[in-house]
Amino acid sequence: METLTAAELAALALSLAHLGTGPQATTARRALRRLIDDLHLDDERVTATVATLTRPQDAETAGRARVLAEAITTRQVVRLHYQDATGTVSVRDVEPVTCLVYRDHWYLVTWCRLRRGVRAFRFDRLLAVEPTAIRARRHSPDGFLPFQGKAA
Repeated sequence: METLTAAELAALALSLAHLGTGPQATTARRALRRLIDDLHLDDERVTATVATLTRPQDAETAGRARVLAEAITTRQVVRLHYQDATGTVSVRDVEPVTCLVYRDHWYLVTWCRLRRGVRAFRFDRLLAVEPTAIRARRHSPDGFLPFQGKAA
């Protein structure tokens, strides 16, 4: 059987991120964990990432994940209110491409219109996510996965 790509795992995980903590969500997270376990990856980085993938999101983060999933699916620009590691807040319009998990954190991977380049934003630093009526360009997630296949 062919294994899932990093982009496919990210899409599944994002879908699970906004399901909450109900019985279907719990069952779906268990299934994702089994899929990943079947890959027989023995690595601390992978272990931490799987734990984050299968942990339910709090209600506020799950709500933002729903907005992001819709924007990725419909190719819509979103406006992010983001606080960086130093506490600086910025507001920027981005073209969301995919979401991924690396170790203990979820990331939104985008084409940032302000910086005119690929940027990744940690979910726990997103203060707000606003949908816009602006259409985003099509971006293939393959070129936007900065951690894919790299050692920690």
